[in-house]
Amino acid sequence: MSNLALVTGATSGIGKAFAERLAADGYDLVIVGRRQERLEEFVDAHPEVEVQPVVADLSTDAGIDTVASICAAEPLTLLVNNAGVSHYMPLADLPADKARELVNVKVLAPTLLSRAAVAGMRDRGRGAIINVAGMIAFSGPAPHSQMPRRAVYAGTLAHLVAMSQTLSAELEGTGVQVEVVCPGVVATEFHERQGLDMSVVPRMSAEDLVTGALRGLELGEVVCAPGVEDAGLLDTVFQADLAAFGGQSPELATRYRAG
Repeated sequence: MSNLALVTGATSGIGKAFAERLAADGYDLVIVGRRQERLEEFVDAHPEVEVQPVVADLSTDAGIDTVASICAAEPLTLLVNNAGVSHYMPLADLPADKARELVNVKVLAPTLLSRAAVAGMRDRGRGAIINVAGMIAFSGPAPHSQMPRRAVYAGTLAHLVAMSQTLSAELEGTGVQVEVVCPGVVATEFHERQGLDMSVVPRMSAEDLVTGALRGLELGEVVCAPGVEDAGLLDTVFQADLAAFGGQSPELATRYRAG
């Protein structure tokens, strides 16, 4: 049985590294991006597998609908929701169109593409969804002095973590896996396009990130953090999440009652 993967944001960076690795592993591909010439370059460079290029802008309803229809119609083995934009700036300074673009690309698109793909995967009893988030999803408690504020960006990544965890639980026993991969800083064009010089910052290669994500899938990880050596740190976070969730009561907590 042949394997078919759909990768969004496949023309550069992490998405291209995913597409390259999957092609090398013999997957047929649907590659999604905004730049037709880059999609065509990838097709020409990989005659050994079948590659369908799809030009779509996932910040638009039309782009999302185009790709979702493919996710619903094709027997995908793997969906990689990788497309992203950064727009690092405080919320008060973030133009409305950039806020909309960010939420569409990192929240709405992965939600609707996963929805379109998952029913078929479940019916076939096989498949996987990889959502590309980032360690910034865990940065919310950081003080201003430690990390510049990027409220919408961090929020979209946190959404991907929570959605992936709960979707994985929904699909338990179906043969369909869900993983969210949380890189730190990766050596791609991503930051340069925002005018940020990251050349002096230690960065993981996109190829190593992909290696971690695919190995994490084999290990059955739902949250994969390729740059975190001690996986127990993540377990501690999630155990604390569940402890807080389980510690609720219908009674108003004492600290909120008038003394």
